[in-house]
Amino acid sequence: MEYRRLGRSGLKVSVLSFGSWVSFHNQLGLDTAKACMQAARDAGVNFFDNAEVYAGGESERIMGQVIEDLGWDRSSYLISTKFYWGLTDGANTRNTLNRKYLMQAIDGSLERLGLDFVDLVYCHRADTETPIEETVWAMHDIVSSGQALYWGTSEWHADEIRAAWEIAERHHLHKPQMEQPQYNLLHRKKVEKEYSRLYDEIGLGTTIWSPLASGLLTGKYLDGIPEGSRGALDGYGWLEEFLTDEANLAKVRNLKAVADELDCSLAQLSIAWCAKNPNVSTVITGASRVEQVHENMAALEVMDRLDDAVMERIDAIV
Repeated sequence: MEYRRLGRSGLKVSVLSFGSWVSFHNQLGLDTAKACMQAARDAGVNFFDNAEVYAGGESERIMGQVIEDLGWDRSSYLISTKFYWGLTDGANTRNTLNRKYLMQAIDGSLERLGLDFVDLVYCHRADTETPIEETVWAMHDIVSSGQALYWGTSEWHADEIRAAWEIAERHHLHKPQMEQPQYNLLHRKKVEKEYSRLYDEIGLGTTIWSPLASGLLTGKYLDGIPEGSRGALDGYGWLEEFLTDEANLAKVRNLKAVADELDCSLAQLSIAWCAKNPNVSTVITGASRVEQVHENMAALEVMDRLDDAVMERIDAIV
């Protein structure tokens, strides 16, 4: 396993990490979650990603129980959570980053995780109704209290990230260290274009999600939406148009030909391609069974096969 610094911070994250979105509680229970997390850890993964809203808080409960059952030393792993969507209906509990919500949300997440602190905490989306300064002060106070060690953003625009960073700089507050954007072969603009100046200018780290484009880049949707897949889950019907788009499927077929020539799976090729980007601190992988964890971790072996010629060929396809 390779370990990279999280942006300009001193924290080192495994280049491949493990996340619980969609899978925990929705697709797998405690025993399978335990097996998957242990398999990831055995491969060298030290970062496990979560969020308050995943499975309505149950994802945090499962991950916390897994860590307790396995008895991992707290210094040996990193864990995250994210805030914005909220868990209960109310003027100050849904789709907000105001101070009241954030200061109470961190308490709830720590209780569900069974931890004294999380390593990373994110503002899960931007809140256009709350002044960024209010959010920055609240996140600073969460870090200063020791309930989180680093804070960052997820799916914020570059100008919003810079505004938060500059407010923190002006008032000598804890700065946002990382952004969690979607990044994959079919979704590239934010990471490669919009954030391009932020890597050097403010030292932004990235913990990217959906390297397999909701499973499309595994090739499983080439013949339709299979039963039991993410695209077939209740509440994920919004993915159907994307997963069945003929232009996307044509790209996937051409990418599969490249993967076959490199003697790897399409998923491994796609994950390795993301990890080749030096501005990616870590690629968050997911799994609904242990075999998928093993396959995803083997993407580390594919990275060296992605020479300039292969990368140019891939770029031409997508």
